[in-house]
Amino acid sequence: MNFPQRDFPSSALAASGGISTSMLENMRFPYELPALPYAMDALSPVISENTLRFHHGKHHQTYIDALNKAIDDTEFQAMPIKAMILAAGAGGKTEIFNNAAQAWNHAFYWDSLCEKGGGDPPPILKQMIDASFGSVEACRRELVHAAVTQFGTGWAWLVLDGKKVSVMKTEDADTPLTSGMKPLLAIDVWEHAYYLDYQNRRKDHVTGVVDKLINWKFAADNLA
Repeated sequence: MNFPQRDFPSSALAASGGISTSMLENMRFPYELPALPYAMDALSPVISENTLRFHHGKHHQTYIDALNKAIDDTEFQAMPIKAMILAAGAGGKTEIFNNAAQAWNHAFYWDSLCEKGGGDPPPILKQMIDASFGSVEACRRELVHAAVTQFGTGWAWLVLDGKKVSVMKTEDADTPLTSGMKPLLAIDVWEHAYYLDYQNRRKDHVTGVVDKLINWKFAADNLA
């Protein structure tokens, strides 16, 4: 298992939005590790280059490899990955669901972060957040709370639930896709996302991510 061979500068790729997610969703079997939409050191110091190399190059790669093995010579290898997640979840195919969902969750997570993130969302998303939470700051607090209070492994999400923006958390590989929600942003709270940098201080990591790395433009693009 090798680290990805290319690092990508943040300026050109992050501007187009959804790089990792789009790459994965446009792949077919056998799947490959989608590229990051920024350089390995772009998220430092909140997420160090060391953490990003292990998280992307080892952990995400492991899900990709396990997915290819699980769907080889099955009907699932002909499906796009989001359809595969839904079909495997509905059909009780736990191994396929877990690895497909984690492959997709991670790609979506990479796009949910960006160099010099945070700040205020684009106007259309800010208006919806203000209507749902009262303010962007209140939304940030809800995201941090969901991420910090997710017991064990899992994810915190900003989602579109009907016409309302909401925060939810999921356990292990679970994803809002199976609940009919539209993901807007993801925060990974599996320990491999932060432990090399923060050890047990999950809240410090999550607060840094929400304040300094959240890619609000990506979230606004996902409203479409």
